Amino acid sequence: QVQLVESGGGLVQPGGSLKLSCVASGFRFSWLRMSWYRQAPGKERELVAGINSAGGITNYADSVKGRFTISRDNNKNTVYLQMNSLKPEDTAVYYCNAKFSSVDYWGQGTQVTVSS
Repeated sequence: QVQLVESGGGLVQPGGSLKLSCVASGFRFSWLRMSWYRQAPGKERELVAGINSAGGITNYADSVKGRFTISRDNNKNTVYLQMNSLKPEDTAVYYCNAKFSSVDYWGQGTQVTVSS
């Protein structure tokens, strides 16, 4: 019923850019806060960016602030993560998250690899 599908990952050179997309279905997307998380090999999953339901309030991890931008289009049930000035340490699987009152839903993840 609830489904989050990420896309847009890939291999990019340091300093390059990628734009991730997450298409949601099975719930009232416009009512929920959405977030992007990432998990690198051997590390815990960490919050990258979040955006409130209306799209007017965002937050970012210090490590990506100024480089990444989260946005959403409620008419398309889609949340985006624009990633610029990518660094090797940004390499991870990136996951889309929908924050319900008492439970989180996750996408399958999309791999981002930043390497020269």
